[in-house]
Amino acid sequence: MNTLLNHALRPGLAGLLCLSTLGVAHADGGRMMPRDMPKAYTAECASCHTAYAPGLLPARSWQRIMSGLDKHYGTDASLDEATVKQLSTWLQANAGTYKRVNEEPPQDRLTRSAWFERKHHEIPASVWKHASIKSAANCGACHTGADRGDFDDDNIRMPAGVSLGRRWFGHD
Repeated sequence: MNTLLNHALRPGLAGLLCLSTLGVAHADGGRMMPRDMPKAYTAECASCHTAYAPGLLPARSWQRIMSGLDKHYGTDASLDEATVKQLSTWLQANAGTYKRVNEEPPQDRLTRSAWFERKHHEIPASVWKHASIKSAANCGACHTGADRGDFDDDNIRMPAGVSLGRRWFGHD
């Protein structure tokens, strides 16, 4: 009877295992913004730059960033201790662990990571300096879903006055 019961339950258990694996894969997909984003992340971090999805950087990078807010890329972005703890815990829990972000980028800069450079290697330096973009860190200038962690190539819109030409979009 146990054997019969085990065989009957096996497809159901397999389905549950698949669903739980999909949940883990989605959570570690990294690019999408976790649903439990603290309000302080938007209020503090997104007030100056794109609120980057935590999965875009490894945990050690987030740890260094949060412990050096007084010298945050040339700006004093200091926060009270409770907010630092809350955001650090959330960033660590949602940091990227998949192959693409395994490597810590130079100076913990997202825009210097190997995967970022690979995805943006054909973009001329002049584009990053355009008045409507200002830097490679301004993801929202071209990626319409950047605030949600959605960087799908199908959702790119170039700001007025910026052209990458036909070659970049694979038309040549």
